[in-house]
Amino acid sequence: MKIQAAVLRESHRPLVLEELELDEVRANEVRVKIHSCGICHTDVACRDAVIPIKLPLVLGHEGAGIIEEVGQHVTSVRPGDHVLLSFSSCGACGSCGSAHPAYCEHFTTMNFGGVRPDGTSTLRNSKGAVNSLFFGQSAFATHAVVPESSLVRIAPDLPMDVLAPLGCGIQTGAGAVLNSLRARPGDSIAIFGVGAVGMSAVLAARFSGCSRIIAIDRVRSRLDLALELGATHVVDGSATTDLTGEVRAISRSGVTHVVDTTGVGEVVARAVQCLAPRGSCALVGMYPPGDRLPIDTRVLVLNGIKLRGVVEGDSKPSNFIPRLIELYQTGTFPVDKLITQFPFADINAAMEASARCSALKPVLRFN
Repeated sequence: MKIQAAVLRESHRPLVLEELELDEVRANEVRVKIHSCGICHTDVACRDAVIPIKLPLVLGHEGAGIIEEVGQHVTSVRPGDHVLLSFSSCGACGSCGSAHPAYCEHFTTMNFGGVRPDGTSTLRNSKGAVNSLFFGQSAFATHAVVPESSLVRIAPDLPMDVLAPLGCGIQTGAGAVLNSLRARPGDSIAIFGVGAVGMSAVLAARFSGCSRIIAIDRVRSRLDLALELGATHVVDGSATTDLTGEVRAISRSGVTHVVDTTGVGEVVARAVQCLAPRGSCALVGMYPPGDRLPIDTRVLVLNGIKLRGVVEGDSKPSNFIPRLIELYQTGTFPVDKLITQFPFADINAAMEASARCSALKPVLRFN
């Protein structure tokens, strides 16, 4: 089947719209006609070689669309179903068996390897194979062949262009607060970086009943939106020389929780110092390979600080995404306020809008 896809052939270069051939579905796969796809910071990081990947590659991992064809062993969906796409996991390892598929033993291979387990790609053209199955999707394309395990079925009357980002960025920020930190009423939280992931953490903190929700960023428009969506205080990181002092002054004795979305080690070091004794810090940023945190370990030990990495909000998408959809439907989780829509043809403009922070969560719309 001939499709249109945005192909990354060179790092630090624009994506190229090309006609590709999409492989037939196999027994545990489905073909999805893509309706919408969010742009995540991970897409930008892969484009700019912050994350090492094999090229050429079709990115895109916040897809939403309609099932067109299913493999013979597929039982959970059928043609015509509306679905959101999320990350891949094996379903058989210890983490998957204990409902933590984001820590699947094969996560890196399945989501960044570019091929099926047998080494084949779902995409090719006359020049040869194009790496695919990015986060089980490669949804920067009009159609995608994806494993059944990556799908979350949704009601046909739900807006796919609004809910598409739930597959990665939204569930990452919300899950860090709800699943990993398990924030409770009366807790306090500081969120460093309020892009789409951080803003989702703000929404989750408000839902959890946190008494103080402190949003920290260098972009004034993001801080204003954070206040609108539930932050009780904001700190402009570009206008202070004592970030830790300001956060501690607001929280009085330090915050219960910290979420870092920045991926900057120096910021993490300051964020940890904002915690109250026995506080917890969730790291969800895109940290470069080999990055080291400049943290005085005595601060961790003497204060009983818990420091943990969080992938995909430690969520099981088939359970957590429907929960987020329910919150959206009740008005508790207004993710539509995070979104700026772009036509698929303008994908490079959308990628730049994400990289330059001029759009919080770009979402591509396909014809």
